[in-house]
This record gives sequence, structure tokens and C-alpha cells, in this order.
Amino acid sequence: MSRYLTTKQIKDKNGKRKASTTIISPPDNSTDDIYIEVTSPERLDLLAKQFYADAGLWWLIASANGLGKGTLFTPENILLRIPPKAGIQDFIELSNRER
Repeated sequence: MSRYLTTKQIKDKNGKRKASTTIISPPDNSTDDIYIEVTSPERLDLLAKQFYADAGLWWLIASANGLGKGTLFTPENILLRIPPKAGIQDFIELSNRER
């Protein structure tokens, strides 16, 4: 699963192809969300590995909780929402189509 799979390709001023910026809005709340209390800093990539078996999905937890701007660490003493993995690729593709 990749958030860049359906991202539009653009060319820079030198003609080199690259992926357009991909901005994914936070996933909607679900009855399948898991909530965990974080009492000490945790790494988003390690949480993604634990809950999704894929450390590369750290951005999903970050997006759902408004985190990840410059760091992979969570603040202390917060409640984190862990969205379900099911349906995420469809959500990404829809987000990319709507841009």
C-alpha cells in the first residue's frame, strides 16, 4: 500500500518527472478505530509496525491525530486514535482524485 501509488506525476523546470505533493486529509472516525493512551513518547513508525505490520503507514496515525510535523515521536500523555487499515488505499485514491 502506498500513498504515492495514484499521485499525479509532474515535471520540474528541468523536465525531470517527480510525484506531485500528496496531502491526505485525516481519515473519518470509525467504530473500528482503536484508541491507546501514550504516557511516554512513542515513535509513529513503530506504532504503525505494531498495528498494521507496516512501519511505512506511520503517516496514517500521524494524520488521524494531527501529528508528525517534523518528528516521528508522539507527545506524552495523549490519547491516540489508530484508524483501521482496511479501506485505506481506496481512501488515498479518492483523495488523489479529488485534488
